[in-house]
Amino acid sequence: MTLSVTPKAAKQIQKALTQRGGGVGLRVAVKTSGCSGYAYALEFADVANPEDQVFETEGVKVLVDAQSLPLVDGTELDWVREGLNEGFKFHNPNATANCGCGESFAV
Repeated sequence: MTLSVTPKAAKQIQKALTQRGGGVGLRVAVKTSGCSGYAYALEFADVANPEDQVFETEGVKVLVDAQSLPLVDGTELDWVREGLNEGFKFHNPNATANCGCGESFAV
């Protein structure tokens, strides 16, 4: 199982960790939510939990819990700017559909 981060996303993760004063990395989870069934949840982690899978890529760590891992396997996390908006974007090969607002997905 894998999860990768683009150089742009890694730069933003590192920048945010520095601004908040530290942490081990970015925690990625999947919650049941949204109009398509699942939604991504991001938070900065100060410690890795025993059930976390830790991926180190582009110099940053991404932590994923065991329940979320099958839903994000093979996903690439990117940082994109679209018009005036910028933020993380998930390129998830497991997603069969995305909602119109881009906040949730189905598998």
